Amino acid sequence: MDASSKNTAFAGSGASRTGLEVRLAARPEGRLPVPGDFEITEVAVPGPAPGQVVVRNLFMSLDPGMLMLIAGESGLPMPPYEVGEVMYGDAIGEVVASADPSLGEGDVVMHRLGWREYAVAQAGRFHRVDRDAYPTLSAYLGFGLVAYVGLTVAAELRPGDTVFVSSAAGATGGMAGQIARLKGAARVIGSAGSPAKVDYLTGRLGFDAAFDYHDGPVADRLREAAPEGIDVYFDNVGGEQLRAAIEVMNPHGRIAVCGVLGRQSTAGPGDGPGDLLAVLGKRLTIRGFTVGDHLDRAAEFGAQFRTWLREGAIVYDETVIDGLADAPQALLDLVNGAYVGKTVVRLGS
Repeated sequence: MDASSKNTAFAGSGASRTGLEVRLAARPEGRLPVPGDFEITEVAVPGPAPGQVVVRNLFMSLDPGMLMLIAGESGLPMPPYEVGEVMYGDAIGEVVASADPSLGEGDVVMHRLGWREYAVAQAGRFHRVDRDAYPTLSAYLGFGLVAYVGLTVAAELRPGDTVFVSSAAGATGGMAGQIARLKGAARVIGSAGSPAKVDYLTGRLGFDAAFDYHDGPVADRLREAAPEGIDVYFDNVGGEQLRAAIEVMNPHGRIAVCGVLGRQSTAGPGDGPGDLLAVLGKRLTIRGFTVGDHLDRAAEFGAQFRTWLREGAIVYDETVIDGLADAPQALLDLVNGAYVGKTVVRLGS
């Protein structure tokens, strides 16, 4: 079937096909978003123009960093969401119509056109993946590669290191702690926001120690968990936890800055690392990173991750939200600490 006949077939059988999409209705100013800041709209799904494909999204990722895109933060490595426009994010779906020879109907693809049930775009914006590589297609949306890059590249993890991970019960932190252990860390410590999450870290995920960051000064809790200091801090939060890590860190320690959840959850600039004299005196390294700069590590990580899963060496937990209509509230719940593991939205059966 040539491209034109595929396009006609899709249009003929799916002329009335519609799908939901989520748009940013208003940009919150100096506050966290509320459900009214999002607009859920039903739109017609066109057939593919030459060079395009139509993808029925199956799962999309929810990421705390989306709050910064909603707020219109400057200085990010990706553009903010625009008011009145469809939001975006990682998603995985199935090609249902193609007008480009590089992708065929039935191919499973990853892309950045989440927050909609159907994605229609040039074929080059989609990356074909192996349908059978993982137990569920949603596993492609996990943050394991982020954790792997942060530890091995930004933090230069070494066997024998003591590693501290903040927001450790979340999608990235949970992976970071487990990968650190599998890569030879001598001790892995995590912080979380509730006693249940602390138990989750030391029980299901196998952290050596964990604490609730609400239980007094973080530096005190961290010293109790790491009396000989820490060598690596995987930072998902910033603020007080970053300052505590600097205070407890050993000379020549390394900090990988992955996220600023403390800033995101308070809708303000937050507070920085504090007095940098300790950074100077201890000769610490603080390095920010984005996974997009290290996609050359994806194949290496994918092979290792599949082995760990197959051997039962790593736990991959998901929270699955059903339906795009519930996605905005789920994002707000995620930032407020409602879930553990990776949070995804299931868009298709």
